[in-house]
Amino acid sequence: MGNRVISGKTRICGIIGDPIEHTMSPVMHNAAFNQLGIDYLYVPFRVRKEELGKAIGGMRALNIRGLNVTIPHKVAVIPFLDELDPLAEKINAVNTIANDEGILTGYNTDATGFLQALLDREVELEGKNMVILGAGGASRAISFILAERGAHLIILNRLLELDWAEELASRISQIFTKEVEALELTDENLVKVLEKADILVNATSVGMSPNVDEIPVPANLLKPSLIVFDIVYNPIKTRLLREAEAAGAETIGGLDMLVWQGALAFEKWTGLKAPVELMKKEAIKVLEGREN
Repeated sequence: MGNRVISGKTRICGIIGDPIEHTMSPVMHNAAFNQLGIDYLYVPFRVRKEELGKAIGGMRALNIRGLNVTIPHKVAVIPFLDELDPLAEKINAVNTIANDEGILTGYNTDATGFLQALLDREVELEGKNMVILGAGGASRAISFILAERGAHLIILNRLLELDWAEELASRISQIFTKEVEALELTDENLVKVLEKADILVNATSVGMSPNVDEIPVPANLLKPSLIVFDIVYNPIKTRLLREAEAAGAETIGGLDMLVWQGALAFEKWTGLKAPVELMKKEAIKVLEGREN
């Protein structure tokens, strides 16, 4: 932070969630504010479920310019907002709020951040066969943006939560009038769907620190023609990504999505182009510190 001065003109942004201690957003955003020389400050707020309504009321009362929203509030926050961006409304989840003179609008930059990470690699989505592992909040955002871009989706989830995948597939099928399949996440089904897959997305927490030796897909099913996107960003390179690289596949790590969702939120709050590379560099510093 250096010797920066907080004044009556300083605009506040932040993130709400529970837990919140792990977040890297303050590091990324404050570095970006400092580099651009704008009078903004980003702080984390731990908000329990039962206090969510009061927290959003506080955002309005204190004229907080913007908030990121993380687990477990991405769906529960919606009733407290004034407006929803059309994509956030389709997904039924919000990870970014902008406060414009007391009008609170919800966005989903998880979805657009994931998409931007693919576009950075010049990955075409129209007509591609996508296999998505998991049916939680991240999977919802990813599935909707991919369906909107014309991809063909198959969603796999473990048996205990297969109904989540079926509900998600049904909702996307209705909104986009296209068939989306939901299957149990088993090795047998993975063999079947990966045979024709162009892109595999791990939207589960499998392989996340400290369980870095876990992998959601048997390594022998990975192939050179596949693009593998693992949204886990801690560690920076998961076992899935290492095995995919060894198989000759193109890989994209979760850090790219993390940085882009933050950058797109930054742009909504400030109206300025985010220094994406700086934000990524600061996130890498923190992650490498955690790994050592």
